[in-house]
Amino acid sequence: MEWTDEGTLIASRPFGETSAIIEVFTALHGRHAGVVRGGASRKVAAMLQPGSQVAVAWRARLDDHLGVFTVEPLRSRAVLMGDPLALAGLNAVCAMLRFALAEREAHPDLYRRTQALLAGMEGADWPPDYLRWELALLEDLGFGLDLSRCAVTGACDDLAFVSPKTGRAVSRQGAGDWAARLFPLPQGMLGQGPLTGPELREGLAITGHFLGRELAQMHPGLPLPEARARLIDRLNRRDRPEPT
Repeated sequence: MEWTDEGTLIASRPFGETSAIIEVFTALHGRHAGVVRGGASRKVAAMLQPGSQVAVAWRARLDDHLGVFTVEPLRSRAVLMGDPLALAGLNAVCAMLRFALAEREAHPDLYRRTQALLAGMEGADWPPDYLRWELALLEDLGFGLDLSRCAVTGACDDLAFVSPKTGRAVSRQGAGDWAARLFPLPQGMLGQGPLTGPELREGLAITGHFLGRELAQMHPGLPLPEARARLIDRLNRRDRPEPT
């Protein structure tokens, strides 16, 4: 069994004295693991960093074996290591991919969105794109939110809330006395204006709720990865007003 592909390295750990086991999120083969011979050497280990874009060739005697990777670097994202917020974002993306995706299932649209997000992390205002990436992750897993119209009235205007049960939008009129039990819907998630600090936090609360609920079946009793919580903490500290 053999194939070649391109992907983003999302995890690496030692294997024996000289090798490493890596996980790569690939364009055509999804999240895939394999052994890298000599992966513990200083030269190769420097290449096996989370976020690195690599070309891989995978080979195994049988399809269900762990298999062996041959890896060639395509693009390093070492520049993100010097930015604490970008590094937290990179770690969150890698951790969420490992947590949410079943092994060896292709997710081509999510793969393209992931590449765009990681490339954008070298710029200034990428956190709103991270929220949109989590929305895309939910969509790709089959748990997408419906923010197109009110679940109660069917109206497309004045959408202000999201139901924590159904993931559907609710208008102010439709919410009525139930408004306090619903998530506030940031207008930036509807494409109406930018996602400010408070709106970004509200949006991540929504995606976190549904990711945690839907992925509980895959990981019973486990919370979402700590790397995601660390990213949110850094975003909160960034947006917190300086003391006077």
